[in-house]
Amino acid sequence: MRTRQSHPNLPIKPCLLGAHFSIAKGLHQALYDANHYGCNAAQIFTKNANTWKERTLTSKEIELFKAAQQDTGILDIASHTSYLINLATQDPRKLALSREALKQELKRCTQLGIPWVVLHPGAHMGAGAKEGIKQIAAEINILFEAVPDRNTGLALEATAGQGSSIGHCFEHLSAIMDAVKEKGRLGICLDTCHIFAAGYDLRTVEVYEATMAEFDRVIGLQHLKVIHLNDSKKELGTRVDRHANIGEGHIGIDTFRYLMNDQRLVAVPKILETPKKKDQGQDLDAINLKRLRKLIKLS
Repeated sequence: MRTRQSHPNLPIKPCLLGAHFSIAKGLHQALYDANHYGCNAAQIFTKNANTWKERTLTSKEIELFKAAQQDTGILDIASHTSYLINLATQDPRKLALSREALKQELKRCTQLGIPWVVLHPGAHMGAGAKEGIKQIAAEINILFEAVPDRNTGLALEATAGQGSSIGHCFEHLSAIMDAVKEKGRLGICLDTCHIFAAGYDLRTVEVYEATMAEFDRVIGLQHLKVIHLNDSKKELGTRVDRHANIGEGHIGIDTFRYLMNDQRLVAVPKILETPKKKDQGQDLDAINLKRLRKLIKLS
């Protein structure tokens, strides 16, 4: 059994930093990979994110994952749901599939001891945002009744606003939260690329503070449970979701300096979802993590 290794690039301040890691070699191996990169947080899929086919965890998989948590000390873990799930769809078949997929995801995460499941709220497909928000909240209420374990919650991810997607303005997320009965099981995931593409500027300290103040006013910073760290290939307000490496997109490096040193966000896991390109001979996770760690002020 592997034991936790210290990492020379870990920040002195208690910043929760990680990336999305592959489960191709096993759920537990994702945590050992995270530990290899010096991470104290991680995000994974618990199944193939591009299929409706579900996965039932074996007792051995659960045992290995919990052993990896103990070995590495990585407990701040998020799971990202399948990209196919749409709680706002008007198609009865797709809604049933989405409902079951999210139910199984939440069950897997409670078995693994994963505290947050990141969910794209959904796309209303022409029914309108108001109707979509109402349906999403109703489906979450049904889900929480079906899976009563309160150790795992949902983190609604802010979206870029492509197509008819819901969640590209803070008011959408707030309205869903207001209509959910078990509010303690619901949080928010902010993706820097998404909110920038949606029109929330972050590039100077003044607009960064203004955006965070707006989030706090509309939703409340206490509800922010996960942050996705991604630069943007597209400009402000384009409503197009295209991730770029840290400091190489239209957001720029300064925004990530603000985030990495924002003491209000120290306890919020910050997860890279930047391009990896390992097949091209580059380890971009290592490069991006190094860039972020260098931004942290040590005094």
